[in-house]
Amino acid sequence: MMKGARLRCAGTVSLLLLTFCTASSQDPDDHQVRIMFYNAENLFDVSDDTSAGDDEFLPGAIRRWTARRLDAKINLLAKTIIAAGEWSPPIVVGMCELENRAVIGKLINTSLLARYKYEIVHHDSPDPRGIDVGLIYRSDHVRIISSRSLIPDNYTLSTFTTRDVLHTRLLISDDTIDLFLNHWPSRRGGVLAADKLRTDLAKMVRRETDSIFSADGRDTKIIITGDFNCNPDDNAIRILTSGDDSGMINLTSQLRDSEGTYRYQGTWEMIDQVIVSKSLLDDSSGLYTEHGGLNVFRAPFLLYSDPRYPGYTPLPTYSGFIYKGGCSDHLPLVLTLSLHHSF
Repeated sequence: MMKGARLRCAGTVSLLLLTFCTASSQDPDDHQVRIMFYNAENLFDVSDDTSAGDDEFLPGAIRRWTARRLDAKINLLAKTIIAAGEWSPPIVVGMCELENRAVIGKLINTSLLARYKYEIVHHDSPDPRGIDVGLIYRSDHVRIISSRSLIPDNYTLSTFTTRDVLHTRLLISDDTIDLFLNHWPSRRGGVLAADKLRTDLAKMVRRETDSIFSADGRDTKIIITGDFNCNPDDNAIRILTSGDDSGMINLTSQLRDSEGTYRYQGTWEMIDQVIVSKSLLDDSSGLYTEHGGLNVFRAPFLLYSDPRYPGYTPLPTYSGFIYKGGCSDHLPLVLTLSLHHSF
C-alpha cells in the first residue's frame, strides 16, 4: 500500500472512532432510555476474601485469575454496556455473578464507563461462593428512592444458600419503577433442592409485587429481571405471571427460541428474562415499553463459532477451567423504554 493510501486509511479509522465516541457520550434521548441485564460470569477481583469462596479466582489458583485478565474482562464489560446502549449507554444495568462492591466500582471507575456518572446499588449476598447481584445507574438520569435485600421468610441468613433478591425503587424522569433483580439457583446443586429454592423465591417476589399493587394501585410500574436458571414456561416463573390479578407479563416469552441468552450443548435457553407490569405497556402516560421492546444483544464480539455444536455460542471468560478471554457465557438483555409526551 502506498504511503498516501495508508494515511487516508488511518484518517478514516480515526474519524470513525471519533464519531463513535462522540455519539456514545450523548445524553439519553428525551424520548427513549434503556435498561439492561447481564450475567457477568464470575466477575471476581484478585484479592483473597477469607469469608467467601473465591479461592479459584486468585493469581496462584487453578484458574490463574490475574490482574491483567481482570482488566481485560472489565474493559470487555464496559464495551458491551456502551455498545448495547447504541447512542447512549443504558441508564440502569442490573448484573449478577459479582464478587463484591469493589469490583463493581472498578468497572465504573477504571473503564470507558467512567465518563457516564454511574453509581452503585449493592448488598452483600449470603451465597457461599460470595457472588452477589447488583446494579449500576446513571446518577444524572436516575434517582434511587430505596433499595433492600430480600430473602424468603421461611429462611434465615444461615440457612439461605443462594443469592438474595435486590429490590430497588428508582425515579426515572417523573416515573417511579420498582425493579426486582434476581439470580436464582441452578440445577447443579441438586434438582429438588434448587426447585424448592426457586419456588420459594418466586412466591416471595409475587407477594412483593401483589403488595405494591395493593398499596400503590394497578398503574404501578414494575420490572422483574435476572438469571432465573429456568425457562419462561417453568412453574416457578409462572408463579410471577399466573392469574388475571398478577398484573405482570413475561416479555421474554415473545422472543424466538433461537434468541436465547445461554447456549447449552448446542441448544439456546432463555434463562435470563424480563417480566414487566402490564402498566408498562400502556403508552398513555410516562415511561412505557412495547411488546417488541425487549431484545437479546448479540454483538459479534460476544460470540464464537462452537467447534462441538454447529452455530455460534457466547464467548465465555472460562470454559471449565480453560481461559477463553471472552466477556461472559451469557448474552445480555436490553429493554427499551419510551417516554410519552403530551402535546
